[in-house]
Amino acid sequence: MNNEILAYNNKQTDDEKPICDILAKTISAALPDAENKIWHGHPVWFLDGNPIVGYSKLKSCVRLLFWSGQSFDEPALQKEGTFMAADVRYTSEAQINPEDLDRWLIKARDIQWDYKNLVKRKGKLERLR
Repeated sequence: MNNEILAYNNKQTDDEKPICDILAKTISAALPDAENKIWHGHPVWFLDGNPIVGYSKLKSCVRLLFWSGQSFDEPALQKEGTFMAADVRYTSEAQINPEDLDRWLIKARDIQWDYKNLVKRKGKLERLR
């Protein structure tokens, strides 16, 4: 895993760091071919240059974001933003359901919208898979 992500996790509070560590470890294991880095200040995993999943510290929680998550048909994921992203928010590591997370990560690999070319397509998303 990228050392910048480890540094990001280490900067979190005692409550948030375990959440970030679990997410980073699980995402990296599920997406071993994904590039991972700090992007716009937060850990993000990419497949072929396309953002797939990432997490960020918000004021009151850690948000796990799937860029194509609205297409996953998963009620626990909430619509985020104006495109196809969906998220779930955690305030403790006990809230992380490993089976849900594993299933979402499989879907994240299999269901993708082309965010990489969003600007080139003038804001129009196209489905890749």
